[in-house]
Amino acid sequence: MSSTLDDRRSDGTAATARPHEHTTAQVKRRRPVQSDETGNLDRTAIEDMEWDGPLRDSPRWRADVWDNPRVLHKYHSDVLRRDRRWIGYILWFVSFLVVAAVIVGGLVGFWVIRQVNPPGAAAAPVSFTVTDTDTLVTVSHRLKDQNIITHAGVFEWYVGRKGGLKLTPGYYQIKPHDTMGNVLGRLRTPPEQTYTKVTFPEGFTLSDMSKRLNTKVPKLSADSFLSVTTNGTVTSTLAPDGTTNLEGLLFPDTYQVSNSETEAAVAKRMAAQMERVGRQVNIQDAQPKFGLTPYQLLIVASIIEKEAKSAADRPLIARVIYNRLAAGVPLQIDATLLYNEPTGSKIGPLRDVDTPYNTYMHVGLPPTPIANSGKASIVAAMTPADNPKATAEICKGLPKNTTCQYMFYVLHDKTNHIFAVTQAQQDANVAYAQANGLLTN
Repeated sequence: MSSTLDDRRSDGTAATARPHEHTTAQVKRRRPVQSDETGNLDRTAIEDMEWDGPLRDSPRWRADVWDNPRVLHKYHSDVLRRDRRWIGYILWFVSFLVVAAVIVGGLVGFWVIRQVNPPGAAAAPVSFTVTDTDTLVTVSHRLKDQNIITHAGVFEWYVGRKGGLKLTPGYYQIKPHDTMGNVLGRLRTPPEQTYTKVTFPEGFTLSDMSKRLNTKVPKLSADSFLSVTTNGTVTSTLAPDGTTNLEGLLFPDTYQVSNSETEAAVAKRMAAQMERVGRQVNIQDAQPKFGLTPYQLLIVASIIEKEAKSAADRPLIARVIYNRLAAGVPLQIDATLLYNEPTGSKIGPLRDVDTPYNTYMHVGLPPTPIANSGKASIVAAMTPADNPKATAEICKGLPKNTTCQYMFYVLHDKTNHIFAVTQAQQDANVAYAQANGLLTN
């Protein structure tokens, strides 16, 4: 919009004035234009502006606040100030995070250093075993469990940073609370002693054990092992007075035999382990429960070990043995005939050979265990199965006032036995076993 004025120049020509052709001197303000608390411009102050100049009285002119450069400058300043305030908040927050990260990182670093280099002096060396199945993880946790190091995870991290660790099975002497560098260095050097893992299965005799030991550790003699286990060099608290033969008194298990051990040292460990297992199953209770000494109970356990082919049969065979002992009849157990006989011997002819181990000829238990029993057979000897109830099918047809109890057994398949109460039942079971090729003698 524009207005035409009647003012004329000095040369007499008419002059046309435009609305925005004025200077700041033509604008007067009664009071400064300020923003309120929210940052908005004070509209009252703007409306009170007084405009001077030739356009002031023009009916077609309307004052525009943005024509005032000072008002425009004030508005932009307030907006910029509010925008910069958010930038300040962000910078402050980022600075806080940086400082917090530095502090936490410092504390974690200090803690890790304390694990790698614990304060104080290292303790006296203790024995630490590395097995052939160990890994860095299992070794680290066992070092922690034995209080040699303070943190398994830190040790794994430290070993990784130092190039890893190739484990060598053996016995090591390591100082507890030593630096992780020293512990790692010790594990990287050859052990004080190496060892060989030797497994003696359940049911092995002393002769079997001696051969297995010599096979696995050639420097240990089979003859020397037999000698120290029968001449009194190695003893057992489970042996009766005057008994020097440790048959049945060595616990069959897997042992780590070191390169410095002797035959006697190995035998002592095995005898001590059998004593420990005996305490676990309360073998001393054999006397009040069955009228047997702990040694005699181990004889029963050895028979069970050689006869049973399944876990379910063990307590049932134990019951048959106790029933026949109570009845005063021969045990008639084939396994006793084979003791100390060459491998492959036939049972039939042995029944006619009079030896202390012929339980067809002699009543009662054989003089010694016939094998070294595992824990399952010892437990079965301590906890035999119950006899069948009088209402059981196997007890039908018995004469009046006859106790129904297990007295016989024979193989029914390749892994299980069938049990009988009467001789007639046993004869039928034997015939079935022979017909199916289960009896080879």
